[in-house]
Amino acid sequence: MSSNTDRKSQEHTNETSNQDTASLPQRPNSGARSYPTVSIFGLPFSKMDMQETVNYLSDVIHLRVPTQVITGNPIMVMAGLEDPDYYRVMEEAELIVPDGAGVVWASGYVGQPVKERVAGFDLMHRLLETGEKHRWSVFLLGTTQETIEESAERLKQLYPLIRFVGARNGFFGPGEDAEVIEEIRRANPDMLFVARALNNQEPWIGRYKHELGVPVMMGVGGSFDIIAGKLKRAPVLFQKLRLEWFYRLLQQPSRYKRMLVLPKFMLKVVREKENVTKRRPTP
Repeated sequence: MSSNTDRKSQEHTNETSNQDTASLPQRPNSGARSYPTVSIFGLPFSKMDMQETVNYLSDVIHLRVPTQVITGNPIMVMAGLEDPDYYRVMEEAELIVPDGAGVVWASGYVGQPVKERVAGFDLMHRLLETGEKHRWSVFLLGTTQETIEESAERLKQLYPLIRFVGARNGFFGPGEDAEVIEEIRRANPDMLFVARALNNQEPWIGRYKHELGVPVMMGVGGSFDIIAGKLKRAPVLFQKLRLEWFYRLLQQPSRYKRMLVLPKFMLKVVREKENVTKRRPTP
């Protein structure tokens, strides 16, 4: 009797343990994602909401699993469909969050809605808030030296318990990659936020993520410009109406060519609705 009871108790313990670990990040090269996704033209966008995403990345940091986070939007999806190398970088990223309102719309249109938009700017701040409790360390990389230093100072004021272990501008070429990687490795941060141009932000992280070995590596686009006060973020009303892209266009009219991709993306989703969620072979 005692033996049966002990066996049942052990089985219950094993089941509980399996349930607890099922949602944890997979080890590198596991080939599996332990969170729900929706495929948008073959690219696996996370269905997790903001809090679930923060929890997931907290586990990533705890386990020290190198993880590339892409804050995906329609412009990036379309860029990937036109450039096989860029597509491969996105497909192989450990986590793509639905940053763009167009991605949120597309997931709902094809009947597999994400829970909510997970904006990269907000995700970065939520991770920093969480990081204060654990004394996480951060390295900032990208934009101009003036902007990155101003961003670092402002973030230190907002999150005094975060350890900022490095800040470097993003104006370096392939010949300096090894030097930058070594600087980041020496700093050994828990999180690396990168702000570079679209064509080398995600590809650079993807190319060197295993050499860098940082648990959370995330491209943050123009976030440092907003933090440093160079640009203003869209008012809440624009965010709720999913018009943040339009507000940014008003501030930077030179971006209009990039914005023309948005209607092309929507038209492509409508025309290819039955095939949007089907997995595509890597180009």
